Amino acid sequence: MLDEVRARVRRLGLAKRTEEAYADWIRRFILASGKRHPSTMGAREVETFLTSLAVRDNVSASTQNQALSALLFLYREVLGTALPWMDEIRRAKRPQRLPVVLGRDEVAALLDQMTGVQWLVASLLYGSGLRLLEGLRLRVQDIDFGRREIIVRDGKGGKDRRTMLPAALVAPLLAQLDEARRIHGADLAAGFGEAWLPHALARKYPGAARDWGWQYAFPATQRSRDPLDGRVRRHHLDESVIQRAVKQARARAGIAAPATCHTLRHSFATHLLESGQDIRTIQELLGHNDVSTTMIYTHVLNRGGLGVRSPLDRGADSTRA
Repeated sequence: MLDEVRARVRRLGLAKRTEEAYADWIRRFILASGKRHPSTMGAREVETFLTSLAVRDNVSASTQNQALSALLFLYREVLGTALPWMDEIRRAKRPQRLPVVLGRDEVAALLDQMTGVQWLVASLLYGSGLRLLEGLRLRVQDIDFGRREIIVRDGKGGKDRRTMLPAALVAPLLAQLDEARRIHGADLAAGFGEAWLPHALARKYPGAARDWGWQYAFPATQRSRDPLDGRVRRHHLDESVIQRAVKQARARAGIAAPATCHTLRHSFATHLLESGQDIRTIQELLGHNDVSTTMIYTHVLNRGGLGVRSPLDRGADSTRA
């Protein structure tokens, strides 16, 4: 059954991570239900499973909703069973939380504690508003130094977009590409040098996987075997390398806020708003579908609550006067 789930996910063109998450939740649902076939179960078993996640495992609302999405996918897309009870299951209500945002000085302090490729990736997250995986998945051909822009391919929701390439990162990024080219040349000399290509492009263009333009800007330190087709390739740098570096840099910089890699993207948007940039432009740079998603950053601007000046400050000013 899990093979059928994976095949259906790929047929619909969903992300690899979606495939892994759905397969894992469906497996957990079957095991939690005594290994019964899903076709013999219904609303009661689904509700019991979701309730167990909330009460016993104390998972977040977003995790509950991901599990529910996996089960709905199983019944609708794999088993082809559109049962009435599926529409009656309500999703958990997600709490509205403000994103963690660092001040400009805090961002500078954080980056000052980082070096090498970790510093460069973190600087791109803040300077270009990239998500972590968007930065690590950058291909050489998607960096335009002439126009000083970066093309994000197949971002969240399968969308492409353009964003800025900070002038301060041009020279370090060129040096990184020189190192990536050296690694690629060594791989070619050893009989390897292929990069993973999406959407069967490797079959359509047999030699493209070895082309310099398709190589990752931030290659992994070692080659690895692709679990899907068994071919040995050099993938991009693992995200845990950057996550660990940011966590360590935050501790060394003495930053109390629970800053992560994604905090740098939040800070990018907030600081652009503070400098007077149009919110529609920021929406395009971030790749948000709806401007209401981008509007969350108007609530964390460094101007006090909702941009209103405290009456205590006004009183203090008059007293000093």
